[in-house]
Amino acid sequence: MSSTTTYALAAVALALIVLIVIAAIRWGRDEPTVRNDGYGPVRDLAVHSVLEPNGSILLGRPDAKKTIDIFEDPLCPGCGNLERIYGQEIAQKIDTGALAVRYRLVNFLDARSQSKDYSTRAVAANQCVAEAGSGPVYSKFHTELFITKRPSEGGSDLNNEALAAIARDAGAPQPVLQCITTGAKLDFARTTAMAQTAALGEALGGSAATPAVFDGTTKVDANDENWVISLTQ
Repeated sequence: MSSTTTYALAAVALALIVLIVIAAIRWGRDEPTVRNDGYGPVRDLAVHSVLEPNGSILLGRPDAKKTIDIFEDPLCPGCGNLERIYGQEIAQKIDTGALAVRYRLVNFLDARSQSKDYSTRAVAANQCVAEAGSGPVYSKFHTELFITKRPSEGGSDLNNEALAAIARDAGAPQPVLQCITTGAKLDFARTTAMAQTAALGEALGGSAATPAVFDGTTKVDANDENWVISLTQ
C-alpha cells in the first residue's frame, strides 16, 4: 500500500473520530439535566391529594398560589420523561405552596399495552390512591408508576396486584390496595379518562397528545427547561 493511500485512510479515520466526538458532546448537551435531583417526591404532610368529581387528581397545599393542569397517559414515554426530568422540581414547589398540580389522566394508549387496558387500570389505581387524601403517598405512587415502574409500549405491563404492590410500598392503606386489586374504579376511570382525552384534544385544537401542561387555558412550553421556575416566579 502506498504512503499516499495510508495517509488518506488515516485522514478519513481521524475525521470519523472527530465526528463521533462532536456527536457525543452534542448528545450530552441535548440530554436534559434532571431538575432538583435528590429532592424526591412530595414530603410535606400539609399537601393533600383530592380526587375530583371529573376524575382529575389535585395535588397540593390548600393555600397553593397557582394550579396547573398536566395531562398524562400512564404508558406515555414522554410523560415518563417529563416526570423524570421535572418531577422533583415540581414536588418541591408543591411542598412550598408555590404550585399545585391537577393531574388529568387519559387512556388513549390502552391499545399499545399488552393487556389492552393498562392505561385505564393505571388511571383507576391513581384515583384509588388519590382518594385516600395523602399528598406524599400519592406523589410517591405517581412517581414510581410513571418513572421506575412504567411499562414500555407493546411490552408486558402491570396487573392490578402489581399496581397495588406499588401503592403499598408508597404507604397506601389496605382499603386503597383493595380498591386497586378489585378494579373498583375501573368503570369510573374509563369514563373520566375518555372525557379528559376529549378535553385535551379540544384544548390542543386537534388530536390529543401527551404530556401537555396548561396554565389555565395557556399551553406551557415544557421544552423550556425553566418552565417550572417561570410559572412560580
